[in-house]
Amino acid sequence: MSVEEVALEVKGDYVRQLAAKGMRQDKRKMDEYRPIKVTPNFIPHALGSSYVELGKTKVIAGVSMAVGTPYPDTPASGTLMTGAEFAPIASPLFESGPPRPAAIELARVVDRGVRESKTIDFDKLCITEGEAVWMVMLDLHVIDYDGNLFDSSSLAAISALLNARIPKYEDGKIIREETSGKLPVSKKPVECTFAKVGDVLMLDPTLAEEQGMDARLTVATTEKSICAMQKGGSGSFSLDEVEGLIDQAFKKGKALRKLL
Repeated sequence: MSVEEVALEVKGDYVRQLAAKGMRQDKRKMDEYRPIKVTPNFIPHALGSSYVELGKTKVIAGVSMAVGTPYPDTPASGTLMTGAEFAPIASPLFESGPPRPAAIELARVVDRGVRESKTIDFDKLCITEGEAVWMVMLDLHVIDYDGNLFDSSSLAAISALLNARIPKYEDGKIIREETSGKLPVSKKPVECTFAKVGDVLMLDPTLAEEQGMDARLTVATTEKSICAMQKGGSGSFSLDEVEGLIDQAFKKGKALRKLL
């Protein structure tokens, strides 16, 4: 076990002791987010981008597009592919190489929130039915890690998609210097992540709180519906706890959407 991992174990124990007293290390309320800052169009030359700070956690989302062949069962619809990269500079816990299971999970959860909410009108991304459609590539880059990558990455992803533009396509070629309009985005799904530490439920866990938690629940919502959920950790939630967290997710979602 590395020095960093030992330090996190110690912090996790401290988190559990504080939680038992109804306290958090940074003095926040159990249903309170850390400060959040969203900076759209963070990368000027990208088709769409955003930079999000959630406390000390920092994530950049970028959107790129290519022309490809549609799936056989949806010949008139564009596609979405989401990937996540944990840069070694973000944490001593991250290493270079193939995507870690946590990075794969992060990409899938963010992708599911976008896809299941029907955020993008994929039918408007058809160029020639059965032959050519726009493929949207959403890339998430974690550049500083202090917990709760789901919520920070989700905010960055939606912010980037909201300001994304479609390149001009003419005579079978992409003209990247010109655009033909904005990406057809109609919804703003956001994710709220809760940690269970002992019997205590807390919103927006830090890295230390993630280390001390027994279970995690992420709830993705639009203004009117739940579009995705993801449970992590070896612990469990009661039905009443899940229903209460869903209610919180809808309430907190309103404030998160205002940042977009």
